[in-house]
Amino acid sequence: MPLKPSSHNIISPLKSGEEYLVVNLLSGHADILSPREAKWLTEPTDQEFPAEFAEKGYVAEPASEQLLYRLKYIEYLEEREKEEIQLFFVPTYSCNFSCSYCYQSDYPQQQQVLSEPITEAFFDYIHNELGSRKKYITLFGGEPLLFSPAYYRQIAYFIEKARQTGVEIAIVTNGYTLDKYLDILDKSFVREIQITLDGTQSFHDQRRRLKDNSPTFAQIVDNIDACLAKDIPVNLRMVADRDNLDNLPQLAGFAIDKGWTTHPLFKTQIGRNYELHYCQSGQTRLYSRLELYTALHQLIGQHPQILEFHKPGFSVMKFLQENGKLPNPLFDACPACKSEWAMDFTGTIYSCTATVGKPGEQLGTFYPQKTLQQDKVKQWQQRDVLNIEKCSQCAVQLVCGGGCGSIAANQHNNIMAPDCRPIAQLNALGFETYFRT
Repeated sequence: MPLKPSSHNIISPLKSGEEYLVVNLLSGHADILSPREAKWLTEPTDQEFPAEFAEKGYVAEPASEQLLYRLKYIEYLEEREKEEIQLFFVPTYSCNFSCSYCYQSDYPQQQQVLSEPITEAFFDYIHNELGSRKKYITLFGGEPLLFSPAYYRQIAYFIEKARQTGVEIAIVTNGYTLDKYLDILDKSFVREIQITLDGTQSFHDQRRRLKDNSPTFAQIVDNIDACLAKDIPVNLRMVADRDNLDNLPQLAGFAIDKGWTTHPLFKTQIGRNYELHYCQSGQTRLYSRLELYTALHQLIGQHPQILEFHKPGFSVMKFLQENGKLPNPLFDACPACKSEWAMDFTGTIYSCTATVGKPGEQLGTFYPQKTLQQDKVKQWQQRDVLNIEKCSQCAVQLVCGGGCGSIAANQHNNIMAPDCRPIAQLNALGFETYFRT
């Protein structure tokens, strides 16, 4: 059979306009192409392809490529069965902050509170229903580390139960009352604590204040220092939009001066501020995914020290730069009901962090009785690029993985719709950032 350009080539024009980047996750290769070579792959003629194109999988016999695709898919499913399961547990939807962009502000308020019977039922459920699969728990909210004597006792009981049963925990917290819990948190079973700083003091305190309007930056910084002093890993997150991204160089400089960036247990992430479920009052301040990464690329060019603080993923370019190879094909970017579940203090089961607590998204209960809507669970579990019709002919499917099922459902009222990502453009931005600076 004649060779044809691979249906998994992702070709991106580079800034110079004289070169192109080709990435193919199915074959595991990436290269720089001349305009003439890029044209061979995008506008093929009867001309014979270079032997290197066949060797690297940029051209292939369609039947052979389809066989390789199926083999890679089987490998992916086998590896996914070995993946660790992340179990999000929400002990409260209440919060001591009044953030300017809170997406949970309209969630129904619950009168029920966390109790020892619910904690016992949760641990019984995950051990009985998830069998021998390796797993860890992430405390989520709301704010999971609120402080009152009664609430502290319940969280302490939950954490001790996790320690006794050999299940590691992570915590997603605003970090303000973290110091109240450090006496019961230990590096031996705490995997990481994710804490948000939205910039240096003036920027952060505009966005993330207590409900009584008090500032929070200084207390959070002290608590980050305390965690690192105890060798508890810290994952510092910045929630970025047009209001605060320009402050990233200053936040990077602050973290560098604090010595955080040289601590082996310190890492960072930049989260895009976007609407999840409820309308926000100022959506003009939100970035699209491509807009955010374009702005990051420009900022890094002007302030290279940002990379000492945070290295954006830029699709697969960070992975390629750090590992010297491409990641394995991603057939599914949505872990819901596969390697991720979410549960809360009311005894309710959800698919993931994006749906937990959202009315209408319940999948079942673990307390007071066990129930599970198997038809809904099955739909989440079947979601991958082979089952999302619009992904089937898309060149970026093995990088995008179909995106987030919850976002797809919000946008299209169908979790089997794609949540598309601008992969080709992100690859180009990442190449310019990591390989041309």
